Amino acid sequence: MSRMPETARILPFPTNDEGPAAPMRVQPLPPPTPENSVPAALLDSALAHVDALGGGEGLFPLPMSGVDMIRSMRHVSANPQIYKPSLCIVLEGLKQIEFGGQSLEYGAMECLIVNMEIPATGRIVGANPKEPFLGMVIELDIDLLRSVREQLLVAPTPGSHEGPSLFVTRINDHLADCLIRLFRMVQTPEAIPILFPSLMREIGYWLLTGPHGGEICKLVMPETHLERIARAIRLMRENFAKTLRIEQLAEIARMSPSSFHQHFKALTLMTPIQFQKQLRLLEARRLMIADAANVTEAAYRVGYESASQFSREYSRAFGIAPKRDAQERRALLTEVGIV
Repeated sequence: MSRMPETARILPFPTNDEGPAAPMRVQPLPPPTPENSVPAALLDSALAHVDALGGGEGLFPLPMSGVDMIRSMRHVSANPQIYKPSLCIVLEGLKQIEFGGQSLEYGAMECLIVNMEIPATGRIVGANPKEPFLGMVIELDIDLLRSVREQLLVAPTPGSHEGPSLFVTRINDHLADCLIRLFRMVQTPEAIPILFPSLMREIGYWLLTGPHGGEICKLVMPETHLERIARAIRLMRENFAKTLRIEQLAEIARMSPSSFHQHFKALTLMTPIQFQKQLRLLEARRLMIADAANVTEAAYRVGYESASQFSREYSRAFGIAPKRDAQERRALLTEVGIV
């Protein structure tokens, strides 16, 4: 079995001349309002964590598994990744994500909720030295969310809308309070194994009882269309280098082939073939950057029979030739001491 493509983890910044697949729309920072002003206690806690890890800009992981911060004083160009179920939170600045030919933007005190694993491209479009971008990513535990939903006296029911499994919502006072306590927990590392799971349960509670609870529960309830498609995506990730027939995927999802194709495209904005191509290209990118594989080796290892076809599709998808992309990213990672 081939290694599964890695899901999203924010890496140090690519240079801005990397050539994203679509033109980057640099947006002005939204003016502060009572709704998008980050609470002082939350901002102070986040900046204290950044300062404790040396300050500046870059990735600032928290000691909890699946929780990271990023700070940038500049616009950051396209970074294609496989996103897994998570909260992508903006405390200050503006972020953009593109998937399946569509895009979403979210700013201060808003978050992107990703409901299922999906290839997407993120970029920071609102940041400068005076007003840096400050954000967080918190991975969601599906089993934990399922457990929380089962304990609700009035559990949300799946919404009737069937569309992309990504949406933007505001960070309300309850979630902001959870984030403040998350940073406070960092100061007492011995408390993390005991308190962090309960804090994530609380975050799950507020998500499931919030305005998008009906959408979030689609992934944790058995036999919803989203949960069925998620099963098929898991199979695709485990076998991304192989040719999978639509009948195989439909059988895993317990749908007819035509129904599977319809629901898959509605949720991901991609056909299964387009989705698998993204998985292959992203894994090839990882192989070239992390494992120093050459273009031909990476192409064959992810299932391509032609290195030239791989290079064409890679350049079309990411806006840069694979060899140049790998060289620039490895040089950047070496510069910041990651490799």
